[in-house]
Amino acid sequence: MEPHEYALMDAVEGRMWWYRALRARLGDALAGVRGRVLDAGCGTGGLLAALRQTHPALDLVGLEWSDAAARRAREKSGAAIARGSVNALPFAAASFDAVVTADVLCHAAVDPDAALAELYRVLRPGGRLVVNMPAYAWLLSAHDRNVHNVRRWTASFTRATLRRAGFTDVRARYWNGLLLPLMVVQRKLLARGAGAASDVAAFSPWLDATLHAITAIERRLPVPLPAGGSVIATAIRPEA
Repeated sequence: MEPHEYALMDAVEGRMWWYRALRARLGDALAGVRGRVLDAGCGTGGLLAALRQTHPALDLVGLEWSDAAARRAREKSGAAIARGSVNALPFAAASFDAVVTADVLCHAAVDPDAALAELYRVLRPGGRLVVNMPAYAWLLSAHDRNVHNVRRWTASFTRATLRRAGFTDVRARYWNGLLLPLMVVQRKLLARGAGAASDVAAFSPWLDATLHAITAIERRLPVPLPAGGSVIATAIRPEA
């Protein structure tokens, strides 16, 4: 991403509704995990800092390409942060009990097949992969251009991709579905120009609280919605 996008992330990820909603779902996906966990593409460290609070027993490690973002992630989370690319992870095989990669496989600099092969390699047999991806190619917009996203996946494509990479017990579902109509309006009508900014911003307190409350209601629904702005998936590296 551009340096100013990292600066925006760093400034707002602790309180912005979307980051809080994402962290809640990633935390759900890590339920029951013990041991060493990698955040592959950790940005400025918001998820690692949150996991330090909610999952204190985990041995947390981050990977980040940007030197400035890696330094900030280290300061913010207290976790060990390695510099490098998700396409060629600087870790030994079978060295993690779980790996999270949130909105990383969508980036222009990432080769999804190579990255998934690396994520598979560093997971121990039986280890868990957690992936979050922006949904629907038709939603590519000015926001994606600003943060260097070039791909958005459906839930079915995510499942097929993870299975093709060798993972089993693959589960993928949409989230942020209640707010999808507002996302379409924002991405396709209000922010269409070449100079439009990304959606990462400080929202007014009342609006931020309202949007987060809607995501929290959706999270408590007994069944997932059939569509949403993001896809979250879990998968297992098979034992043999």
